[in-house]
Amino acid sequence: MATKLPPVDALLVGFGWTGAILGQELTDAGLNVLALERGGWRDTATDFATSFIQDELRFYYRHELFQEPARETLSFRNSTNEVALPMRQLGSFLPASGVGGAGIHWNGQNWRFLPSDFLTRSHNTERYGAPAIPDTMTVQDWGVTYEDLEPYYDRWEHLCGISGKAGNIKGQIQPGGNPFEGPRSRDFPNPPMDMTYGPTLFAQAARDIGLKPFPAPSANMSRAYTNPLGVQLGPCTYCGFCEKFGCGNYSKASPQTTILPVLLRKKNFTLKTECEVIKINLDSDKKRAVSVTFIDPQGEEYEQPAELIILSAFVLHNVHLLLLSGIGTPYDPNTGKGTLGKNYAYQIVSSVDVFYDDKILNPFVGAGALGMVVDEFNGDNFDHTNLGFIGGGYIACWNTNGRPIETHLVPDGTPKWGATWKKAVVKNYLKSMSLATHGSVMSHRGNYLDLDPTYRDFLGRPLMRMTFDFTENEHKMSDFLTGKTVEIARALKAREIRSNPRKGHYDITPYQTTHNTGGAIMGSNPQESVLNRYLQHWDVSNLFVMGSSAFPQNAGYNPTGTVAALALWSANAIKTQYLKTPGPLVQA
Repeated sequence: MATKLPPVDALLVGFGWTGAILGQELTDAGLNVLALERGGWRDTATDFATSFIQDELRFYYRHELFQEPARETLSFRNSTNEVALPMRQLGSFLPASGVGGAGIHWNGQNWRFLPSDFLTRSHNTERYGAPAIPDTMTVQDWGVTYEDLEPYYDRWEHLCGISGKAGNIKGQIQPGGNPFEGPRSRDFPNPPMDMTYGPTLFAQAARDIGLKPFPAPSANMSRAYTNPLGVQLGPCTYCGFCEKFGCGNYSKASPQTTILPVLLRKKNFTLKTECEVIKINLDSDKKRAVSVTFIDPQGEEYEQPAELIILSAFVLHNVHLLLLSGIGTPYDPNTGKGTLGKNYAYQIVSSVDVFYDDKILNPFVGAGALGMVVDEFNGDNFDHTNLGFIGGGYIACWNTNGRPIETHLVPDGTPKWGATWKKAVVKNYLKSMSLATHGSVMSHRGNYLDLDPTYRDFLGRPLMRMTFDFTENEHKMSDFLTGKTVEIARALKAREIRSNPRKGHYDITPYQTTHNTGGAIMGSNPQESVLNRYLQHWDVSNLFVMGSSAFPQNAGYNPTGTVAALALWSANAIKTQYLKTPGPLVQA
């Protein structure tokens, strides 16, 4: 029997970026807010100190900051014709565990989605005709527009001190920025990062073939910055330990360096760590969430009532909890009925490696979002007529790191190990770099999330089952991007280039990105989506679901900026509409 606790006004399940944002916004509105985080406490001074954080074995290869598969994992298959098997060690993506979530170990590559990204079905149908979207492709419009979210993108960028160069301010194209971006109300709060040699060479080569490179928007600080909450961040030291690591210099935006110093001092905010929420409990009519059940570090079970419940965990955990709680109708790929678990998507990437004889690139002088980018082939920035796909992505030269265990580019023909391999690593370490593509993934009928009928977690609950593969659309798009990247590589006039296109089925084993999306998608009606335009559940009006689980499909950009803008948009709707008149914010 669970011990019932005193009720709270608002309950947050998970405490990463979206949990911190909603905690700050709702406590400002006067609510008593409780956050339950399944992982432990993490703090910059004690957990990310520069004396030990730059440890590849501990933090990357041994996964100190990440989810433990022995406690929680998922099963995976490429298609319904296969038997799903558990992912027993982390690979393709790295869900975090602990206060701050993936906001601790992200690179800081921060983007606004393109205006057309929010209108994927209607925009592409209007421009290319209905046949551009086959029956097996389940893409849809978001229910919100870029114009709706622009003020919240702006708030987020100033909260985090994003370093960058605007390309479009109030409709006026700005030299040196991204000319394809949607109009923004003002420039970034900080100037771009200082570019190292590799991205500088890439930018010049891109210009030489008629492209318009620009510095990537970065949550790594180009200078000291104080955000609107009064929290101070320091300038980046270009140490190259961003992705998969916490920042000990207070120079990468994270919940710890932007929000928590203010939020944790509030008397109307409480955080409980190592508390695993196992179920959302509904009333007898199944129209209202009344509480959650959670287990504390001692294994004791508690019921926590709340007037407002907000899922603010990682995308996969949000969907899993909804499935376990029986909230919503699970998606059936055979009939197309149901919405919960529908439209899972990911990201597709490829690369082109470049090797020099006469240039010293110093890859170890880097930062997570230090790079130059071209956007000509992202979204619908180019004519897709007769290309056989929709979507796109960016091409970039990132100088994120030269970490010694992870970084060892060698030319084709080099043995995989031994003395010859070691000599090749030494010869090429300072004289090589990789150009990256980062592409969108459209939603398809056969890609979805549900509960596994066989495998269970450490509490005896069904694992979530992921069924996913890249389709012809994604392969054609990625091949197109890779070909454009080869053109830039040739303009670099290097000794040797090597193309690494995406081939075959999606493989969950090697790391790619932690850019998972979908499963609890937003939209304009409950027949096609789990959430309305304010991230409010269609069936349970006091339940809101944050994060990229709301994305109806995945755009060509990294998702964090849009995740945060949606959280701020939803928080504003809760404060200005829901709290005044609790109930559905959109009538079905």
